[in-house]
Amino acid sequence: MSREPHVDALMKKLNRAIEVSLTAADAARDAVQEILRRGADTGIFFVGVRGRGTPSPQLTAQDKEFLRAVSIRPDR
Repeated sequence: MSREPHVDALMKKLNRAIEVSLTAADAARDAVQEILRRGADTGIFFVGVRGRGTPSPQLTAQDKEFLRAVSIRPDR
C-alpha cells in the first residue's frame, strides 16, 4: 500500500530535519569536549520568557534534551 505523495514529501522533510538536528548535536558535543580537553570550562545560559516578558529560570524539556545531547548536565 503506497502513501499519498504529499505524505512521502513530508516524511522526507522530517527525516532531513532529524538528520540535521542529530548532526548539529554531535558537532556541539564535539566542540564542548574539545574545549574541555584544552582545559577551559563551558557554560550555557538559557533565558526563557513566560507570559508578559517575565524571565523564567526554569529549563524547558527541550532545553534539557539539548543539554543531554551535548553531554552537559544542567545544574539543579
